Amino acid sequence: MKLKAFILFLLYNSFFYAQDTIFSIQQLSINQHIDGTLLLPNEKEKPNLIIIIAGSGPTDRNGNQNFLKNNSLKKLAEKLTEKGIATFRYDKRIVKQIRQGNVDPNISFDDFVIDAISVLNYFKLKDNFNKVYIIGHSQGSLVGILAAKEGADGFISLSGAGKTIDEVIIDQINKTAPMFTQDAERVFSILRKGDTTEDYPIALASIFNKEVQPFMTSWMYYNPQEEIKKLQIPILIINGSKDLQVSIEEAHLLKAAVKNAQIEIIEKMNHILVPIEGNNLENSKSYNESFRKLSLKLIEIIVTFIK
Repeated sequence: MKLKAFILFLLYNSFFYAQDTIFSIQQLSINQHIDGTLLLPNEKEKPNLIIIIAGSGPTDRNGNQNFLKNNSLKKLAEKLTEKGIATFRYDKRIVKQIRQGNVDPNISFDDFVIDAISVLNYFKLKDNFNKVYIIGHSQGSLVGILAAKEGADGFISLSGAGKTIDEVIIDQINKTAPMFTQDAERVFSILRKGDTTEDYPIALASIFNKEVQPFMTSWMYYNPQEEIKKLQIPILIINGSKDLQVSIEEAHLLKAAVKNAQIEIIEKMNHILVPIEGNNLENSKSYNESFRKLSLKLIEIIVTFIK
């Protein structure tokens, strides 16, 4: 009986050792703001690299926030590296600041762009990779567009908006709480001038809190359709048909701005990149369900684009 248990132990550990050797893992600090995880396929000396940029809020390298753990970006990175593509994903600087209890009240959208450019430059200077691509998810799509101009070999927009953030928010408010649409338009008109205001409905405080307003102003300055036109590199635009946050119309706006871009709408995929068979309740619950598997079609499309 002891011999049988020992053999099972060896088989069990050999299996996971084999799994682990598909790629190696390195924890890197790019600078004082950015820490991340580099995955390297073991069989390639100079692979292509994809830098993964997270979406809005205090999102970490794995795609998670407090009370929302789905590991979407971790799963994306691992699946791509299993296919022979190196990946680097990193915590947004605000994640590190929260952990250290030292949040910068003056943080701006441009800080996220600076961080993404720093990551791109770090790997371009290393010269360990064949080509370096950027994937920007959600808010990270616009960050990625702006960073990719600094020398990326290709860009992938994943659930990225095609309109400015004020237009996106007004559309969402108009659909979910139309009684606040006029107030939202009024506040955005003030922010557009570079001013701030305390005159907004309490129901919209999470959007228009006075401390957040300067950040919102810096974000709405950029029009994704205008910025993506400036990229002279291969572009892939991906959206899911069950994305509750970014509609497929946004993807089509980006495509219209760049005629030669490739666009892929993945049926049933939602905002955190997993297939949803049921209704919006299942869709919403999935944001905190890390057991769900990513869309296989998503991985196939990205790998084909890179290779």
